[in-house]
Amino acid sequence: MLKDIFTREKQFLNYFFDKINLDEAEKVLAHIMSCQGMLIFSGVGKSGIIAEKLSKTMISTGSKALYLSPQEALHGDIGIASNKDLMILLSKSGKGTEIESLARSCKKRGIATMAWISDRHSNLESLVDFTMHLPLEGEICPFGLAPTTSTALQLIFGDCLAVALMQSSKFSIDQYALNHPAGSIGKLIAESVDDVMAKDDDIPLCDESTLVKESLYTLSAKRLGILVIVNQQDQVTGIFTDGDLRRLIERQGSSGLDQQIKDVMITDFVSVSKNELTSKALEIMETGSKRVLALPVLEEGKIIGVVHLHHIISSNIVPSSI
Repeated sequence: MLKDIFTREKQFLNYFFDKINLDEAEKVLAHIMSCQGMLIFSGVGKSGIIAEKLSKTMISTGSKALYLSPQEALHGDIGIASNKDLMILLSKSGKGTEIESLARSCKKRGIATMAWISDRHSNLESLVDFTMHLPLEGEICPFGLAPTTSTALQLIFGDCLAVALMQSSKFSIDQYALNHPAGSIGKLIAESVDDVMAKDDDIPLCDESTLVKESLYTLSAKRLGILVIVNQQDQVTGIFTDGDLRRLIERQGSSGLDQQIKDVMITDFVSVSKNELTSKALEIMETGSKRVLALPVLEEGKIIGVVHLHHIISSNIVPSSI
């Protein structure tokens, strides 16, 4: 049974993506981006639930948004809206006393309006400033009545707009974390490198003059996959990783282990400060021609810690986008 329903839903969603007017969609995005006030979402029934969800998504991703039910709006709550706002009305049919009355009320108050509808030539279309048609082949409801596919299309379209707004405003992961101060997402802003890094005796230190073979115990025992090389003034001069060790043996065999580590260390390395957010440390790890798993943490050229990818993962703050 479900296989047939999935197949039908896939067909209806493909119809939407095949038939949607991209020029019209870009105009919707332009209208929203030009809004100087709030994006106010509204709808009746299941469309209202989607409208409320989209308003919350917009808020959490950096847009000023609000949800108003048509009923409450028509009984006083529309007073919160101004002529700088954009009222976005969600409706499959574009018909209904409440949604039409809300559109008329907005017009009287000079509030810009937009409707997302699936049925062409509805009453609502004539009452708003701009209409976005969401192509709908049918509902997966066996009677073609229950809002199923139609509300999915509203959600998909709204979520795509939210992501487009995030990208256009260069909304950062740190800003996202500021909007989510609780839970694992909130840790992105609360946690710094200093909170999770290996410190003191856990730092895998190695003197420049140490032979590679003599450094292997520290490399293995500290379990961070990296050695931090320092000179006699305790200034960091390079790093040496377990990956560097493998490559050294591949090139020179066991004879490579008899060299001083300063002769094979990596001097062009990336570091991070202790006050950097762990999200930034992750970004640094992912940037460049080759990814790294650990970063030395420096302060005035001296080592104060090492932050490893596993430190960040274990603190449950890795965002799904990274």
